[in-house]
Amino acid sequence: MQIARVTGTVVATRKEPTLDGLKFLVVRPCDASGTVTGAPLVAADAVGAGVGELVLIAAGSSARQTEATRDRPVDTVVMAIIDLLDQDGSLSYRKDG
Repeated sequence: MQIARVTGTVVATRKEPTLDGLKFLVVRPCDASGTVTGAPLVAADAVGAGVGELVLIAAGSSARQTEATRDRPVDTVVMAIIDLLDQDGSLSYRKDG
């Protein structure tokens, strides 16, 4: 698992039929404070995340282990929305409202 921030959405009207019904997001890997640490990735959204949210992503074969992505050709999935992140006893992130 890795922390990432959702920075955008992807719309693809023509795609592999097994991807029908999946929402795709642009995510940027980041550290616990939300500072971007990696290149943008496209991830299937298994949890209903939105732009600006801090999320947990999984990649590789682990990305195909959620109910939404099982046996689908995805390499990255958003599998959790972070509400609170506490690191070394200090609050790093709290989701607004």
